[in-house]
Amino acid sequence: MFARLLFILTLLASAPQIAAAQDTLTIFAAASMKNALDDANAAFTKASGVKAVASYAASSALAKQIESGAPADVFISADLQWMDYVADKKLIKTDSRVNLLGNKLVLIAPTDSKLDKVVITQGFDIAKLAGDGRIAVADVKAVPAGLYAKAALEKLGGWAAAEPKLAMAENVRATLSFVARGETPLGIVYETDAKVEPKVKIVGVFPDGSHSPVVYPIAATSTAKADATKYLNFLRGTESKAIFEKYGFSFLIKPVS
Repeated sequence: MFARLLFILTLLASAPQIAAAQDTLTIFAAASMKNALDDANAAFTKASGVKAVASYAASSALAKQIESGAPADVFISADLQWMDYVADKKLIKTDSRVNLLGNKLVLIAPTDSKLDKVVITQGFDIAKLAGDGRIAVADVKAVPAGLYAKAALEKLGGWAAAEPKLAMAENVRATLSFVARGETPLGIVYETDAKVEPKVKIVGVFPDGSHSPVVYPIAATSTAKADATKYLNFLRGTESKAIFEKYGFSFLIKPVS
């Protein structure tokens, strides 16, 4: 009798922990989203009581982690390519996918740099602009910010000269840090990254058409908890729209609420 009572009490004691575990969502999100998504997640938790915990990295790294079985409920990529990658492997719920946000690709320099108002157009010679320094970019072979940067430099005719001067980082926030610490005189990041780092300034904006549009698709993974639907609907709502726009993202859809 005592043993049975002890067993029941043990079950009751563990129930809150089990419920808490079920009420937590794991979000895999592009590194450039950190500040805005942290705010959106806090607002979601306040409204729903469901905790959203984000893991930030390059979209390429996150997609590979999902492919390897990492437990994620939602994936937010900084480009279409890596969302297509997990979709092709049937790792997301395709009916939950939507292109939520947009961004701009910009050229940055340390705040004390003499560079200012650089006109980026055809024939743009970023290598000459960097002088003896290097150019910080995200990995141009896999990371979205790096892929966009390479495409833009190729389109504008500056890639061949720039390539030997590249200082490649694992994600766009690491790229931002190179410039913020003064390790490179120039860097290519998203506009939203530059806006949250006081030690850098935007000196130029890459023109539309120099690279494919910067788009952030979102989707629930194929193994997502039921609350992922509630979370995705929140990100598509008016409260999240205000948060994302505050940080400089463009909202690509009509808010659902």
